[in-house]
Amino acid sequence: MQYLIVCAYDQVLHDVALQNLKVVFCLDRGGLAGADGPTHHGAFDLAYFRCIPNMIVSAPMNEEELRNLMYTAQLDEVKGPFSIRYPRGQGVMVDWKTPFKKIEIGTGRKVKDGTKVAILSIGHPGNLVTTALGQLKEQGIEPAHYDMRFVKPIDEALLHEVFSKYKKVITVEDGCIMGGMGSAVLEFMADNNYSAQLVRLGIPDNFIEHGEQNELYEECGFSPNKIASSVVEILKDKKEDLKNHA
Repeated sequence: MQYLIVCAYDQVLHDVALQNLKVVFCLDRGGLAGADGPTHHGAFDLAYFRCIPNMIVSAPMNEEELRNLMYTAQLDEVKGPFSIRYPRGQGVMVDWKTPFKKIEIGTGRKVKDGTKVAILSIGHPGNLVTTALGQLKEQGIEPAHYDMRFVKPIDEALLHEVFSKYKKVITVEDGCIMGGMGSAVLEFMADNNYSAQLVRLGIPDNFIEHGEQNELYEECGFSPNKIASSVVEILKDKKEDLKNHA
């Protein structure tokens, strides 16, 4: 099995990316796959794809974004390999048959403006963030929310906006936090000499066992409740910092 996995990765490297061939990789079960268990959790693709030259690495937040990414990937102007990952399970939109729209490669979008803290998500966890924002609003807390859409190329203009406005940043991904989207954001922050408190939420450095997806989101620390708690915690630290400097 290990040999087969190595061969498959080699095929992506040698037979596709090295030659910069137009191949669209549609990755089902991106993230925690629930009852399918540890052999089927798509925990590692964001990390192991984003280190490959020529690869475009993306994840849609909902069905509309999925349709638009697939539409974009097949356009003649897109020449190289393109990966699109999406989760197991049901969608989140009722009216999902929206018109196809081209998405500029490497662009994210601001879902919601806010104050004091920015939450950056990739893929389906953006919907978990939306639920968490509803909980936080009841407490008078209004974080900003950015849907990155692409891990590679990452939206540097959007990240410049984030780190110019916010000193508290939380990244949320349904993938391993080692080498994933949060790591890409940290690399950008370091390369551009920004200073911010950054908290990464995602799948820890463990093999995750069976369970319902919502249970596993909670266990791994990026359920809506855990996201909301992380926002409260990072803002509490800010209050303590102000107290210490008074």
